[in-house]
Amino acid sequence: MNERAEPPASSSSASPLIVIVSGPGGVGKGTIVDALLRRDSTLLLSRSWTTREQRPGEHDQAYVFTTREAFETHRENDGFLEWTEFLGNYYGTPVPDFSSTQDIVLEIEVDGAQQVKVRHPESVLLFILPPSRDEQRRRLIGRGDPDHKVLERLRKAEEEEPVGLALADYSFVNDDLDQTVDEMLVLINRLRADSRR
Repeated sequence: MNERAEPPASSSSASPLIVIVSGPGGVGKGTIVDALLRRDSTLLLSRSWTTREQRPGEHDQAYVFTTREAFETHRENDGFLEWTEFLGNYYGTPVPDFSSTQDIVLEIEVDGAQQVKVRHPESVLLFILPPSRDEQRRRLIGRGDPDHKVLERLRKAEEEEPVGLALADYSFVNDDLDQTVDEMLVLINRLRADSRR
């Protein structure tokens, strides 16, 4: 784990932590977030909406899969904390319930992470990197992305990584899933303790 020199200011004890998990496609964001939620029941995932098609074998709960029309209506009604258009599809995070006692996890693209950091500078951005570009390609192929989407996502990763690293509070190379999740949970518990002092 790499840590920025100046972590974000602590939030008040009444406010939940906002933990952003971001990174390019194929770094394992979804797998990491699933593991975090299984191991820490006090974390609440704000499930993103998308207009992209559901991948073969992809869990129904991975996203709220919706139409462009429904997405645009929700956006016009200020229903999203952030949203972006990525490779021809919309992605957006609905406004979470900030009155919840649970800490909130957002699994979002780099563009969305930038928007959230502007609106909520106290949020904590955990940026995920692949062990290598070859491993990232293997993961993208393994999850069923067609060849042209794999190439688009790899090109996009080259643009996103410098931006994400500059914005990140902490960065992780996901070369060992269990170790990455362990380190994140230690960090989240430390941030909780700091924010409630």
